[in-house]
Amino acid sequence: MRLDKYLKVSRLIKRRTVAKEISDQGRIDINGKTAKSSSDVKAGDELTIRFGNKTSIMKVESTKETVRKEEAEHMYSIVSESYEQNFNEEA
Repeated sequence: MRLDKYLKVSRLIKRRTVAKEISDQGRIDINGKTAKSSSDVKAGDELTIRFGNKTSIMKVESTKETVRKEEAEHMYSIVSESYEQNFNEEA
């Protein structure tokens, strides 16, 4: 399944156009390699998503073409989430 479609169907990102933009900016890695929106995603892959100052690492559990809202969270599991600190603030 295409990365942009997976992000939308799993509801990690609400709109496919936003998922495509983020992917094509190089802010998503699949198994440690920078991915484009057309990259293939399959069960067992590890996604690293950098969104703002948040970095999330997700493991792909399944890929389905369509899924109900309640079942979308079962398509992935969260491995870790971290936030970058902004040290540019003046005291």
